[in-house]
Amino acid sequence: MLTLASRSPQRRAILEQLGVEFEVVVPELEESEAGDPADVALQNARRKAAAVDRPLVLGVDTVVALDGRIYGKPADAAAARETLGALSGQVHTVISGVCLREAGQERAATARTRVRFRALSDQLVDWYLGSGEWRERAGGYAIQGRGAALVAAVDGDYSNVVGLPVSVLLDLIPGLVGS
Repeated sequence: MLTLASRSPQRRAILEQLGVEFEVVVPELEESEAGDPADVALQNARRKAAAVDRPLVLGVDTVVALDGRIYGKPADAAAARETLGALSGQVHTVISGVCLREAGQERAATARTRVRFRALSDQLVDWYLGSGEWRERAGGYAIQGRGAALVAAVDGDYSNVVGLPVSVLLDLIPGLVGS
């Protein structure tokens, strides 16, 4: 059985949507937010997968990056406002690192999706911050919820922006669905 090394309800929802049987074990570790965004996402995913002792473990980490800077999970509403302001009217990249550990062997990959934000008015930002949805979200938004109102366009795997790139997952575990 697959073990998801994540507390993310979005990752659980994607696996459930695919009909995958899995269990959740949340690793206790600090996620890095310093360095090259793709390297950070992949290293965090590897560390999550390595922290759980089960036969088949999936570790995933998603970061939001603009001009090489990582915009992590905002600590408070003021930080969320600052993050949304930086992303407003810009194209940023959502990068997920995905790591599968099976019998001591590791397979890993990254996914990149470009997201263009609308130019955000103060009124729209106030509305979004008031929803509280920004909490515990890389980049301070959730595209699958009210955060969709912030987005003008997505170029790439939408599920990656939600938090688990399905195409990469199925490349790493080809028989996961449909068999």
